[in-house]
Amino acid sequence: MLRDIDQLRRDYQRASLDEEDLRESPFQQFRAWFEEAQASGIEEANAMTLATANSEGFPSLRTVLLKGFDEEGFVFYTNYGSRKGGELAENPRCSLLFFWKELERQVRIEGLAQRVGESVSRAYFQSRPKDSQIAAWASKQSRVVESRADLEARFEQVKAQFADKEVLPLPENWGGFVIKPYKIEFWQGRTNRMHDRLLYTLSELQPQPRWAISRLNP
Repeated sequence: MLRDIDQLRRDYQRASLDEEDLRESPFQQFRAWFEEAQASGIEEANAMTLATANSEGFPSLRTVLLKGFDEEGFVFYTNYGSRKGGELAENPRCSLLFFWKELERQVRIEGLAQRVGESVSRAYFQSRPKDSQIAAWASKQSRVVESRADLEARFEQVKAQFADKEVLPLPENWGGFVIKPYKIEFWQGRTNRMHDRLLYTLSELQPQPRWAISRLNP
């Protein structure tokens, strides 16, 4: 039985975030925080919530894994026929959320998704464990399946089909997306709910990206 759920709270006191602490580029700032998250022993520090919406504006979200980032954006891989793949094809606007509770930190990212090149997807796909490659071929992600037994039978069928191969070819409906951000917010929990929220907003692209920094009310 749930008790006093409205009284669940904690006070955040680990750190602060001031304007003078920030790197010029949000990608440099993200790298610094991501490296701290990894060094702190957080399991799957690369786990991020991805929010998408279809062409009618109905939202959905799920947790995916970050598989790379640079000044171009944040990369993850999926089945293009999945719900998220279909929604990103209809509407490339999306958001990402990293929540590292051990560090009392969040990073929120808003941007536009586009597919990475096929060669990039192939290189990553063929670097995965073979059973993960088999699963990508076997799963018709987000579609109804009759039973667990049917799903496992499909896995075994694909496994037998590629038994003589160390690496599998890239499925046509599988690959990566890069989220190209136009806003990135860094949130640091503070005592008394007076949190630090510093927002990078892309102000211009040419001749090189420039980011404006502003502080938001908690």
